[in-house]
Amino acid sequence: MGRFGFFVSIEGIEGSGKSTLLYGLKDYVESLGLDVVITREPGGTVFAEGIRDLILHRDEDIDPWTEVFLLIAARRENVVKVILPALRDGKVVISDRFTDSTLAYQGYGRGLPLKKLSLLNKIATSRVFPRLTFLIDLPVEKGLGRKKGRFDRIEKEKLEFHERVRQGYLTLARKAKKRIKVLDGTKDPETLLEEARNLLKKALLEKKKIRGNYED
Repeated sequence: MGRFGFFVSIEGIEGSGKSTLLYGLKDYVESLGLDVVITREPGGTVFAEGIRDLILHRDEDIDPWTEVFLLIAARRENVVKVILPALRDGKVVISDRFTDSTLAYQGYGRGLPLKKLSLLNKIATSRVFPRLTFLIDLPVEKGLGRKKGRFDRIEKEKLEFHERVRQGYLTLARKAKKRIKVLDGTKDPETLLEEARNLLKKALLEKKKIRGNYED
């Protein structure tokens, strides 16, 4: 694959189907004969998974900036211990959420300043950002309707919050059309995966990570 790997992130509101797409793309990348590492945010390391539990599975209210700093700490751990080493080894990294989530949820959703959040993202990632991002978009009510069982702290937020997050994601996608590819989350998972596979294949070819001799 060359000296440096290829970084992909998957974004979307609650219930958008990110995990399903992640594992589908993992299988696809492996079928190309490439090494792949999957991770998630918040999470990815033992320490960061502990932060995930603090953010998502505690009932008490958390100050918005405290929430941000916890997320940034988890992201830093994930980048330093998982993402960057894998990329340096020439692997494909696929992450369930990354920096766009902070801008969408804490920026557009909670109303915190985007410039400050972007600066914190740069510090946490050492300016390592995805080359390709899939944004799975669908109506808020439909996404939340897919959730079963107990809702976590973020999922329990009001519909207005989730709608701001969705619109925030779409705004980010309009500003970064080359990187962020919007997928219709109302389509069936197989169709969604096929579209994402084609886009990923094109990106890998353009970056010369694969040769043009693979059949879908």
